[in-house]
Amino acid sequence: MLVIRVPDGATCAVMLDERSAAMLDFERAWWNNDEPRDQVIRARFQCSPEEYHAELTKVLDDPAAMDHDPLVVRRLKRLRLRARKARLDGTSTVAAGEGAHA
Repeated sequence: MLVIRVPDGATCAVMLDERSAAMLDFERAWWNNDEPRDQVIRARFQCSPEEYHAELTKVLDDPAAMDHDPLVVRRLKRLRLRARKARLDGTSTVAAGEGAHA
């Protein structure tokens, strides 16, 4: 939950919507599923894996996501940064054993 302080001393809490929170919860433990990851994404979120990852990228940039699950958000941002660097360098993170989930 993000708490915003306004000049008169009052606070306003901003929370993730239910879908965004569910996405972060899924990312926390997706490997525990017996089904393939893409299949679970389609079933649970009713979208393609590409649409899911585009939406997840937006969720990671939401400050409320850090309040919901800071470890998952930092891990996914780190993976995203590594994948971005690898694309710029022309190398593959998968070959390095890192994987690219975000």
